[in-house]
Amino acid sequence: MPYKTSPLHDLSITVDGTMVAASRSARTWEWSWTTGWTSKSSCRFLLYNIRRIQPYLPTYSIQLLFQTMVTSRLDYCNSLLASLPACTILPLQLIQNAAARLVFKFLHVTPLLRSLYWLPVAARVRFKVLTLAYTAANRTGPAYLQDLIQNYVPARPLRSSTAGRLALPPLHVNGSRSSRLRSFSTLAPQWWNELPIALRSTPTLPAFRRGLKTYLFRLHLD
Repeated sequence: MPYKTSPLHDLSITVDGTMVAASRSARTWEWSWTTGWTSKSSCRFLLYNIRRIQPYLPTYSIQLLFQTMVTSRLDYCNSLLASLPACTILPLQLIQNAAARLVFKFLHVTPLLRSLYWLPVAARVRFKVLTLAYTAANRTGPAYLQDLIQNYVPARPLRSSTAGRLALPPLHVNGSRSSRLRSFSTLAPQWWNELPIALRSTPTLPAFRRGLKTYLFRLHLD
């Protein structure tokens, strides 16, 4: 792995009463969204083990094993996949498809996902982003997320002023336009404003998550 010179030569940090000396170099790690997503290999390994014990367990137990051991890995940091090319999400979607076939031993995946009430991976990514947007819009989430979004305030009184919309950030700022389009500050308001008004005004987070899953389930699988 390559090493890069650190600009903070005089930085000093104390941890539990012990001084940590600064280093003049920092190790950087290469990362590839298409080949380096670590959950892929671990999910395949878990599916292999579940398949080995499948003949000895009822269908419900197989489904529970997948939801407990594999879904958490598919969902890990999945908001970072928002608005990336479909080829990035495809390997994870194939893992979910394999799991659905493992539960019911059928070939066609969409009816299986409906039966299991599982959101496809792309929908799970949107679910995560919109859940974070809800906490930020209601000022219950982390401060750094709250700072990234603002409520929409029209120039003059309009019906939309009471619709719970979020303001879209300007795109004529410094930086890559493609990266701004994939950022939370752009995607969250865009996807949030597409939700039904009743869903945006849900009073509690658990109720919002339930309503959001139903909305996305119908959007992607019906």
